[in-house]
Amino acid sequence: MARRRWGSRPGSARSRGPRRLVKLLGALAALGLAIVLLWYLLAGCFHPTKPRPPKPPPTSQPASCPDVLALAVPGTWESSSGDNPQHPAANPQSLMGFVTRPLQRQFPTSRVAVYTVPYVAQFSNPIALPPDGQASYNKSRSEGMQRASDELSRMNQECPLSTYVLMGFSQGAVIVGDIAAQIGAGAGPVSADQVLGVALLADGRRQAGQGVPVGIDPPGSGAEIALGGLKVPGITMTGPRDDGFGVINDKVRTICAPGDMICDSPQHALSLFNIPSSVGSLVAAAGNPIHAGYNGYVVGPGVTATQWTERWAAGLIAGAPHPPHS
Repeated sequence: MARRRWGSRPGSARSRGPRRLVKLLGALAALGLAIVLLWYLLAGCFHPTKPRPPKPPPTSQPASCPDVLALAVPGTWESSSGDNPQHPAANPQSLMGFVTRPLQRQFPTSRVAVYTVPYVAQFSNPIALPPDGQASYNKSRSEGMQRASDELSRMNQECPLSTYVLMGFSQGAVIVGDIAAQIGAGAGPVSADQVLGVALLADGRRQAGQGVPVGIDPPGSGAEIALGGLKVPGITMTGPRDDGFGVINDKVRTICAPGDMICDSPQHALSLFNIPSSVGSLVAAAGNPIHAGYNGYVVGPGVTATQWTERWAAGLIAGAPHPPHS
């Protein structure tokens, strides 16, 4: 019988080596193929999303939308939280009513919607004994600001092509002026290019160089500036609007009767060093005949402050765009 050579036996280590190498190379090839396939699958599933192009501006708005919203904020003691914003009746002698009612008679509701902000509109004297039972200035101003901003935001969302005329008297002028400052800084409820104009009558934060004065431009400043920094229960005087009205400054009109301490406080007329006297003077100023007399205060030849404001607003409304409706 022939003798086998050493190392030629089946199953020897020498014969198993090549087979193991072949198996290893096959496994590596399969793994590489799996990795390539997985990469292609993941690349298809998780491909980075391209940024969406900006949403095109609307070309029309609902038929129920007015071309213009005229928003008015009454002064202290001239409104109430539950008043009707289309036909306010809390105070029939409210100064803003002498502006808004003629506008409602002159234009159809499809052209202009008049919205008079309903808010508590009070100014409690924190040193009164006994307490006068009114809402604090801080609460009143905050409620008016919130309701005005909410209405502008709502209208802007529902009627994106409508434009705006904003008006306010006394405490209402502070509120409207603060909203105008936000809009002018690009942080308001509507954009600056949607604002046709802003009218501030007896603004408690009036400051020289901010807005365009109508009639006499008295040398004093608003009471909130004169008493800037005052903080007593319910009354915080916020000082000046440091950045003014920004890009809409030239659209803002200010009216202030000389001697009206709300908007024309002489330097040192109100003092942080005599808080009881200053607060008493401030509360009294809200009912002062000068402050209460803007319906008769003449700002031009034969034209009172309210007449001028109504005619100015009417001109803006008449010249406003006519957006398409769908």
